[in-house]
Amino acid sequence: MGNLRLFDGEYRFACVVWENEPVHSRRLAELCVEKLGWKRTTTYTVLRKLCDKGILSNNNAIVSAIVKKDDIQRHESGALVERAFGGSLPSFITAFLKDRTLTKEEAEEIQALIDKHKEV
Repeated sequence: MGNLRLFDGEYRFACVVWENEPVHSRRLAELCVEKLGWKRTTTYTVLRKLCDKGILSNNNAIVSAIVKKDDIQRHESGALVERAFGGSLPSFITAFLKDRTLTKEEAEEIQALIDKHKEV
């Protein structure tokens, strides 16, 4: 995959697409007015940029995602851990949990994820 880095506005726009795809570009512009407060021209500009990046497609005015939300989230989270924490997942988790507490259910879910992905 190419450049999966999305700026904040691009990500919010892509979320509108992911929630409504396939969506006609005219309807997408209406949704962006409602959800993002964007003008129609802004919607079409960002749509073109994300199509050029290979994230979205716009065929015959029908917009859909080429790259799925979980792929973007995986890329973004990996880039964050690499950039801000030198690739150290324990450092990221330590910083993330510093001023938080986990519910019992959250802790069990995280432990299950750790167990699932642990090297044997």
